[in-house]
Amino acid sequence: MRSMHQQKGVTAIGWLIILGLIGFFVLLTLKMLPSYLEFYKISSTLETMTKDTGFENPAEIRDIAERRFDISYVKTITPKDLKIKPYGQSYLVNAKYESRVHLFYNVSVVMAFDKQVKVKRV
Repeated sequence: MRSMHQQKGVTAIGWLIILGLIGFFVLLTLKMLPSYLEFYKISSTLETMTKDTGFENPAEIRDIAERRFDISYVKTITPKDLKIKPYGQSYLVNAKYESRVHLFYNVSVVMAFDKQVKVKRV
């Protein structure tokens, strides 16, 4: 028998466990990354709307959001899903949605996204 001081390295089972964990996290990243990139597109669209001069009504906000979503290839949310409420001299525009991504067998990941901005009224 060897003493603990002479044993070095990782066993084959140890390597399999390590590689399995790395593979699992790579799978998670590859499956979830498109949802986060799409949320970034939605957020940037709403943020650019805050810099616009002003909107007359919610229909105008939805129309501009639809055009910008089409340019950015946003398919998860539509302009009809935006919640627009008057707030003093501005509108509150809220994009709140969930994205479900299938991982394997009967396992899925659910991601909840929420972005709210204040846009100017005319």
